[in-house]
Amino acid sequence: MIKYKLNCKICNKTFDSWFASSKEYEKLKNSKNLNCCFCDSTKVEKTLMAPSVVNIKEKKLLNLKDQKLKNVKNKINKYQKFIKKNFNYVGDHFAHEARSLHYDNKKKEKGIYGNASAEEITELKEEGIETETIPWFEDRDN
Repeated sequence: MIKYKLNCKICNKTFDSWFASSKEYEKLKNSKNLNCCFCDSTKVEKTLMAPSVVNIKEKKLLNLKDQKLKNVKNKINKYQKFIKKNFNYVGDHFAHEARSLHYDNKKKEKGIYGNASAEEITELKEEGIETETIPWFEDRDN
């Protein structure tokens, strides 16, 4: 597929159009099947188009951003593996379980992790229960 910017010689408006190839464009033009989408004229010509070029600086910047993103994702993945190995998953009961551990001095379980709403986290912190929110993503490649 190729995209051309076209200009109508009658109404002087420009518009974009996609073609299967440059040969397909020529074939439609020569057979007078290429019309202006504004005035229906067949006097349509290709205009000069700037190619989409990424300069070296932009390419290095994009590569640097990709590498930083990969590094952050790897760091989060390491944290997640550590948490899964060393903490108990309590699912959506995180706020209840956190309170249970905090107020019952006899419980000496290892730490917990799970799901809680922003409101629940705020309430836990107001009660003096230490909690942290970390980014979490599924272990799958997109």
